[in-house]
This record gives sequence, C-alpha cells and structure tokens, in this order.
Amino acid sequence: MHLILALFLALVGGTAAAQPMPVVASFSILADITAQVGGDRIKVTSLVGPDQDAHVYQPTPADSRVLAGAKVVVTNGLGFEGWIERLIKASGTRAEIVVATQNIRTRRMADAHGHAHGKDADPHVWHDPRRMMRYADNIAAGLAKADPAGAEVYRNGAQSVAVRLAAMDSWAEARFAEVPAAKRKLITSHDSFGYLAERFRLTIRAPRGITTGAEPSAKSIATLIDQIRKEGIKAVFVENITDRRLVEQLAREAGVTVGGRLYSDALSGTDGPARSYEALFRHNVALITSAMLQN
Repeated sequence: MHLILALFLALVGGTAAAQPMPVVASFSILADITAQVGGDRIKVTSLVGPDQDAHVYQPTPADSRVLAGAKVVVTNGLGFEGWIERLIKASGTRAEIVVATQNIRTRRMADAHGHAHGKDADPHVWHDPRRMMRYADNIAAGLAKADPAGAEVYRNGAQSVAVRLAAMDSWAEARFAEVPAAKRKLITSHDSFGYLAERFRLTIRAPRGITTGAEPSAKSIATLIDQIRKEGIKAVFVENITDRRLVEQLAREAGVTVGGRLYSDALSGTDGPARSYEALFRHNVALITSAMLQN
C-alpha cells in the first residue's frame, strides 16, 4: 500500500514539474520569438493575435485574467503597446516583466508634424534581424529570472535564434544587393519599416506615421502621389493590419498597381505566408525586392 502511494505521489509530482511555465507576450511577433527561446519549457499566450493591430488594441477582462496567471510578461516597449502598462497594473499580476527592447539602440524619429512618439524612438525594431538577436537575449534573461532552473535552456534557445537570424540577415543583404541603389524605394501604409530601411539602405514613405491611429492630411497624400509619379515608384504595398483603401487610392491616382501585402506589425494566421517571424521577414523581403526592380 505504501509503495503504491509513493508511486502515485511521484507520478503526480513529476507531472506537476513537467507543466510548462505560463508566459504572456503582448503581440504575435513577440510571442513567436519568445516561444522559440523558451521551447517546451514555456507556454506562450499572445494578447494581440495574428493580423491584429497592437497600436489600437483594446484589452479585455479576459486579458487581465491571463496576465494574472502568468509567470512572465514580455512586452515590446518604446510606446508600441500604449495600453500594456495599464493592463499590467489592473491585472495585479506578480509576473516578471520583460521589455524586449531594453538596451537596444533605437532609431530616433518624429512624425509628419514633428511630434515625438515613444520618446522619439521607433518601436518597430523587429524589421532588423540583427537587433532581434538582442530581443532573444533579453527574453532569455527574463525567463531565466523567473525560472532559474531553465537558464541554460533559455540561453541555448536565444543562441539558436541568433544563428538563424544571422543567416536570414545575410540572405536579405544578398537580395537587396541585387537592387540598384536608385531603385530602393517603396510606399507602405504606415511608417513601420524604418529599421529595414536603415539596415538595407532603402527609402520608404508612408501616408501615415509610425502609429496607425493617425490620419494623414490631404496635402500629405497629394505630395506622396506626386513623389510616386515623379520618381517612378512601382513598389507600393498594403499592410496586413491596416485598411487597404488609402494605399489603393494612392496607387490609383498615381497610376501604379499595388504590389501585394506586407506583414508589418503582426504575423499571419497559421495558413498564411507569415506564420512565424522568420517567415514574415522572408516574405516581406522577397516581395519588396521583386517590386523594387520594377521601379
């Protein structure tokens, strides 16, 4: 009897120990990187799902409950999720809070009106794979703080991510090298690809600023249409998180064709072309470089 009880307790204890640590990420791209770093040792929930816009997301009571049960909460920071700090406070969570952009060299900018956003820092860091390596390191450190026994797992996970991102960065560099410098111009829905532009020496213009919540003026739209015409820009794209009608209007009035859909601030669904961060980046680069060659 005692032997049976001991075996039962051992089995229950082993099952409990094997439960993955609950982790919450603010949006889908961050959730994917976090899952890659943590592997089977964690279970990641994304607050803002695929094809959803984290800029204008409205948290729900269910989100608060999810945060309350988390051991780690991973955020982007830099003002990207303007609602996340209020949600964390309201949830009463005692989770370890990880800001993925901590100690990352950011791109400073202002909107079309000269107003600062996120302390002048562009929050869309994930469009530079080299900076994303630091994301992985920051996430690994946060996971290890909450779960010291898994520190080596998380460190190895971050190193594995870094190897893949370095290879992806080299691939992208080779793809952009095929495009003459004068043709490296494109139009997108909102100003979310600044890090991609900085990394690969591109010129990117957008009718909206770095937040999708701001509406462009008629004057700025007219100016952009003139630039498209004068510079012969054929690389004009909609984004998965924004209303495509504005870009379609720009393209129509400028006499060009929309070149396809880029994934800016969110992954696609699992059946789409951007079901992971790496798939997102490769999809965007392939689409952009092909269109730029038509400029």
